[in-house]
Amino acid sequence: MEKEKLGFFSKLKNGLNKTRINLLDGLDSVIHGFSEIDDSFYEELEEVLVMADIGVYTSEEIIEELKTSVKIEHIKNPEECKSFLIDSLSKRLYVSEDNYQFENKQSIIFVIGVNGVGKTTTIGKLASNFKNDGKRVLIAAADTFRAAATEQLEAWANRVGVQMIGASEGADPASVIYDALQSAKSKDVDILLCDTAGRLHNKKNLMEELKKMNRIIDREFPNAHRENFLVLDASTGQNALNQAKEFKDACDITGIILTKMDGTAKGGIAIAIQSELGIPVKYIGVGEGVEDLQKFDPKAFAKAIFE
Repeated sequence: MEKEKLGFFSKLKNGLNKTRINLLDGLDSVIHGFSEIDDSFYEELEEVLVMADIGVYTSEEIIEELKTSVKIEHIKNPEECKSFLIDSLSKRLYVSEDNYQFENKQSIIFVIGVNGVGKTTTIGKLASNFKNDGKRVLIAAADTFRAAATEQLEAWANRVGVQMIGASEGADPASVIYDALQSAKSKDVDILLCDTAGRLHNKKNLMEELKKMNRIIDREFPNAHRENFLVLDASTGQNALNQAKEFKDACDITGIILTKMDGTAKGGIAIAIQSELGIPVKYIGVGEGVEDLQKFDPKAFAKAIFE
């Protein structure tokens, strides 16, 4: 397991190389380009943060904190600001241990996200990780809206060795959830992973669909712990942040899964999402392999970017 973690960190560091170069080179360029701390210095630092996809709101917040610290500590040398900025960014990556308590409960996880972000693959990898941890896992293929969604999930279920409950294209997603709940109860499943249709262009439909599914769970499996995981493509940067805002308006998102973190210059989006929306990043993906989706480790992430 330790070897696997080291291998994942190596992939993470390599994957975040563009992010690290953009951010650190940008900060160094500004810091070494000024002999004193003034308004122009702050403006250029903020621009570097925004360009690294830290987000406008978070970048402004960090710069305001820096200004306060400079005044209180009477900092004169721009070089002294670098460690403050790195610490400020790192602390925004904090993830509470409580975020993984669902693993110790009988849990139902809705996996949400628009087409193309890697939702189906993510469900397969989650199923594999949970099974390897000794959990009894079941997948519900409730995205009956998209052609081939069920077939893709079935291929993953067969690959990782877990059962899947599905239906034909166009079937009522709630009926799939109902059947999956009956199976989960009869087989004493630990984690039920539910794929959902990510029709973001019509939030009302998404909300109604999720409400209907939740009503069935309330009736059939009232004691189950609930999670709503939103899958986002990290390489889309601010677009991913905007998607997160839209989905947050539509339903209660309890965790973010960032895919395609390998090779992106937009890794700062992990900081923006947690800082601006208060939604924890719970998993990140750095490759195609089953083992390339892991729990989000804020210390490892900060190390991969800043060291």
